[in-house]
Amino acid sequence: MTHMTCGLEIIFLGTGGGRFAMITQKRHTAGIRILGESINIHLDPGPGALVYSVMEGLSPQKINAVLVSHCHPDHYTDAEVLVEAMTRGKTRKRGLLAASRSVLRGNENCQRVISSYHQTMPEKTISLEKGMSFKIKDLTVLATEARHTDPDTIGFRFETTKFGDFAYTSDTEYFEDIGKYYAGVRLLLLCVMRPSGRPWKGHMTTEDAVKIVKEVMPEQAVITHLGMRMIFEGPVKEAKIIERETGVPTIAAMDGMRMTFAEEINVRLPVKKGQSGLNAFI
Repeated sequence: MTHMTCGLEIIFLGTGGGRFAMITQKRHTAGIRILGESINIHLDPGPGALVYSVMEGLSPQKINAVLVSHCHPDHYTDAEVLVEAMTRGKTRKRGLLAASRSVLRGNENCQRVISSYHQTMPEKTISLEKGMSFKIKDLTVLATEARHTDPDTIGFRFETTKFGDFAYTSDTEYFEDIGKYYAGVRLLLLCVMRPSGRPWKGHMTTEDAVKIVKEVMPEQAVITHLGMRMIFEGPVKEAKIIERETGVPTIAAMDGMRMTFAEEINVRLPVKKGQSGLNAFI
């Protein structure tokens, strides 16, 4: 039985994805923080994960798990420094590092991107393949199938007893039966890098997101990991297309956006820069 009586908070430290969003920081690429009573997870810590954690008042030293979906730099570059923070500068053997096989071992497309030295720091390190599950305190995490240019890419499904499940697709193209991995989730976070009519191998477009959301029918859908074409096209407009086509409430994530996942799913949008500071929320 889970002890998450107050639910979880999901913080979008970065909502950008792909090379050009990453190198321009048109949207931050700092990944997602997931917080609960005994949970402090950093998911896909790309460039900026350390800095924006600190700027948001989220101590990296309180992290107890680092999760990495695949070996592309917009998903992994700050993983080693977060592992150092999690282990208090290697003074305490604590926490979990769970990542795709490509991240920890390498494959035909990429070399290992987290050193053997850093892999020995946490209390536990897990090399993930689709279908594997593991625990982070009271949270069960399942590695889901993804089809991307890194063939070892995985998504993540997070299972709670009290409040149901939510999931993160990571980078993937649409494929038959992808929806089965997310059946029954209440909240679905989709990495939609490209807008309608702009397909790119290994990535999701708005049309792909529509198909997946129709198959899953969550309570709430969120598009994130937005590429430059998506940013220029207008993520809010693309989210409205998904909502119109599926009937599922859909929003485009913003840097600094926070969601509460409990009996209800609530969203707090960040105040625009220059109003009340980075940490102020509506």
